Amino acid sequence: MKIVVLAGSVAGTKTRTVAGYTATTLAESNPDHEVTLLDLAEFDVVHADGRNSLDYTGDTATVVRAIMDAEVLIVASPVYQASMPGVLKNVLDLLPSDGLRDTVVSLIVTAGSVRHSLVPEMQFKPVFSYLRAHVVENSVFIEDKDIHRGEIIDDDVYLRIQRLIEDTLTLSEVHAEVRARKDAEYGF
Repeated sequence: MKIVVLAGSVAGTKTRTVAGYTATTLAESNPDHEVTLLDLAEFDVVHADGRNSLDYTGDTATVVRAIMDAEVLIVASPVYQASMPGVLKNVLDLLPSDGLRDTVVSLIVTAGSVRHSLVPEMQFKPVFSYLRAHVVENSVFIEDKDIHRGEIIDDDVYLRIQRLIEDTLTLSEVHAEVRARKDAEYGF
């Protein structure tokens, strides 16, 4: 299974800390899966300009293809102005409207205050649903106080991320079984 963990910001360290932990945990506990960490801070992604997503080149093509080829996408993102960062929205704008069809997507969101805890529900999930993703119902919300000097300091965060990983992989397996059953009905 191809799994992409996407760090959806180019600034700060909290999102990278969470994305790195998630990717490492996934790779160690699921050695038979192909786990890729995409940190948007490490790529030079151009602005979406409306062309076909497969016509982009360079870093942009690398990011777009990795996301579209993923069977599972775990997005770690901060909250900026009660929404997703522009760089993450730009990456999503590079995809076609069905660019995440049959992809299971889960969310890990960092924010400065608990006041932003509904942002994943109100801002993130509708965009991923529009792109035809199967969005995992629960998400992990992490406050700034849970991460200090590049380390997660709240044990509950570790547990919630591990549970999200389990839920994400289970949902992906269920959807793969359903797709296989439907494909078998065609008989060719």
